[in-house]
Amino acid sequence: MALSRISISVAVFLAPCFASAWAQQATTVAPVTVVGAEARETTGAPGSPDATTTIDGRYLPPPPQSFKGKIELNAAQSTPAWPARVVPPEGAPNILLIMTDDVGFAAPSTFGGVIPTPALDRIAANGLRYTNFHSTSLCSPTRAALITGRNHHSVGFGVVSEAASGFPGYNSVIGKDSATIGRILLDNGYRTSWFGKDHNTPTWDVSQAGPFDQWPTGMGFEYFYGFVGGDANQWEPNLFRNTTAIYPYVGHPGWNLTTAMADDAIHWMNQLNDINPSMPFFLYYVPGGTHAPHHPTPEWIKTISDMHLFDKGWNALRDQIFANQKRLGVIPQDAKLTPWPDKLLKQWDQATDEEKKLYIRQADVYAAFLAYTDHEIGRVIQAVEDMGKLDNTLIIYISGDNGASAEGSPNGTPSEVLQFNGIELPVAEQMKFYDVWGSQYAYNHMAVPWAWAFDTPYKWTKQVPSFFGGTRQGMAISWPARIKDKGGTRWQFHHVNDVMPTILEATGIAAPVMVDGIAQKPIEGVSMVYTFDKANADAPTRHPTQYFEMLGVQGLYNDGWMLSAVPIRAPWELLGKATEDPASAFKFELYDVRHDWTQYTDVAAANPAKVREMTDLMFAEFAKYQVLPLDASVATRMVTPRPSMSAGRKVFTYSGEPISGIPRGTAPGVLNTSYTIAADIEVPQGGADGMIVTDGGRFGGYGMYLLKGKPVFLWNLLDLKRIRWEGAEALAPGKHTVEYDFKYDGLGFATLAFNNISGLGRGGTGTLKVDGKVVSTQTLEHTVPLTLPWDETFDIGSDTGTPVDDQDYRVPFNFAGKIDKLTVSIEPPRLTPADVASLKAAEAKANDAQ
Repeated sequence: MALSRISISVAVFLAPCFASAWAQQATTVAPVTVVGAEARETTGAPGSPDATTTIDGRYLPPPPQSFKGKIELNAAQSTPAWPARVVPPEGAPNILLIMTDDVGFAAPSTFGGVIPTPALDRIAANGLRYTNFHSTSLCSPTRAALITGRNHHSVGFGVVSEAASGFPGYNSVIGKDSATIGRILLDNGYRTSWFGKDHNTPTWDVSQAGPFDQWPTGMGFEYFYGFVGGDANQWEPNLFRNTTAIYPYVGHPGWNLTTAMADDAIHWMNQLNDINPSMPFFLYYVPGGTHAPHHPTPEWIKTISDMHLFDKGWNALRDQIFANQKRLGVIPQDAKLTPWPDKLLKQWDQATDEEKKLYIRQADVYAAFLAYTDHEIGRVIQAVEDMGKLDNTLIIYISGDNGASAEGSPNGTPSEVLQFNGIELPVAEQMKFYDVWGSQYAYNHMAVPWAWAFDTPYKWTKQVPSFFGGTRQGMAISWPARIKDKGGTRWQFHHVNDVMPTILEATGIAAPVMVDGIAQKPIEGVSMVYTFDKANADAPTRHPTQYFEMLGVQGLYNDGWMLSAVPIRAPWELLGKATEDPASAFKFELYDVRHDWTQYTDVAAANPAKVREMTDLMFAEFAKYQVLPLDASVATRMVTPRPSMSAGRKVFTYSGEPISGIPRGTAPGVLNTSYTIAADIEVPQGGADGMIVTDGGRFGGYGMYLLKGKPVFLWNLLDLKRIRWEGAEALAPGKHTVEYDFKYDGLGFATLAFNNISGLGRGGTGTLKVDGKVVSTQTLEHTVPLTLPWDETFDIGSDTGTPVDDQDYRVPFNFAGKIDKLTVSIEPPRLTPADVASLKAAEAKANDAQ
């Protein structure tokens, strides 16, 4: 019988199958549609191409939509139907979430500072200014709490990824049970993006081999344009588009990431708007400013320098800022200015004329970087207005992810890499970098007293979680369609983990209970939407309790009281012995911050019962949120063995195929060890130049290359000294083996297990060979003790980033010959029984002395 003559409906045959299948599916997905699910909003005819729907949102991704058409044997008698496009609830705003880096409470003009920040001023004037908002005191942890709505330890970020350890609260892995705000908004119909700093990808996942699930694109942000790691050279950054490294600065002098990322963000928004003006967006904008290196353009440096903001020094600056803050009303009128830490930092009047000249230059460049960063943020905000979308865009602008950074040493530094290796240059040596401060030839950071001043009126700085100088951030929020108390000020205690629940309430989107079949941890922050209404301007905070912990230092806020551990290690002391018993080593102070806004008066002695109560609650919070075990180490954590593509390997063999961009966590580590680098190469007729292998760049690292045909191995010792091994003759055409062998004269990283750094940075002897013949031998008195530049990479056949020696070549310096094979062999020192006994004795003696 011809198919066309079948008269009975296909539904007769298929109905039992569909009924059975749908009965089974209904059973399967019943949890998604139980009573209590949010009512869905739909537009357009069901099944039409323009139909839209909201989703329940508690279970992500949502189950497939049922087919709403009709299927017969032939398409002509059937009715097609499309799944409805998922959209957020009606009226949900666009979201622009902005956070700057290492900006103290008192740096921007919006909160009493002298540095002009008109974009932040604009948001505050068009919305609300928050004066009691807090970070975790360090970058990665703050960012993890921001995008997950949970405490930083709850999502594995008790510390930066570079110092991760194998405990749940510190492994730097955001679990699948803690979906980010990007993922939630994406599944609810938003287009999502991330621009700038990504400091939430584990260091061992940063290579081209991935995995990429912990990159922005794997965490719900469809588009990523930025750098991965703690900071970046703004002139020559380790930049990615999605997961692909890009080098837009090559051949473009004057290119700067601060402007480039604003350009890219504006393009992304305009592109979406051109495609569909009704498409809602979430843009997470986190520039590198003002984390070191401070890299503004020369024009901004001149603009700020001409204002002479810092000529009177840091002590006078504090007084000026404090007066501004009271005038603006961002601190209570009875707030007290905390004393200057004379035992830690010198007064301005104690500085010499040469020192003052350098210090003013440092502050001018820092201020230029902040003003420049805010200006580019202003361009992004203006682009939102130019699209006609400002009225229904929720803009959250957080000034800093922690307090001002004190990681530049008491005198500042021309290279932050020096400071992280425990090297502090005297002012006379730093003056050699005066003219290039802020340029691509410096990785500069300012003197600690400036950081302390930029945290006015509070004590301490970045890294210190127990005092507000480390945690209190200025924040402004605008949403013209919703916030009518323009220019208002809010005083409620809040924390960075409150941002995600605020966004969810503002958009009307539910926090999911399950994502990809994995039950979600509860959101630990609270929404701040209640503060949007003027009637609630003086309402009690809905975030009454918050623990603080960073690098072993502890604190607790509870109902207007603050328990604060007094730091034992100053934040600028990065290389030294660790406090081995942080759970009991600290002295605690107590502050009634209901009446003592700045933690000026310690009342612990008068309230011993309150101290005990707060201490007990603090450790209960620690147990609840994965804070234990406490760890106060710094250097040891930086070199803790972690999972990586190179973990446990001692021999690395490469095919010779040109590769670039291999990060520190995956590249062979040659610090504090003996090693051999051997390259089998072919030199063509006419000779060859170019990079064979390198790791590092202008501010530290090594390179093996041919220059004018001659083999060169160069160690750049943190831009302080360059040691060169070079052959006398150019290599003849043909095959050659170039080998560099280094014998380390020290015990290496193994001494850190005994809280002893004596094994680091010791000297050794390097030998350069060509075809088995020694062509150069030199002895190094010292080597790099702890870290190479974190934004440089291991490259074969070229050099990305910056050169190890600007006098020799320019990037990319592609190798003109052929590399047949490259082998890096590592030979770590081994402790003898006598070494172990000696180290144990030294550790015991040090403990007794404490």
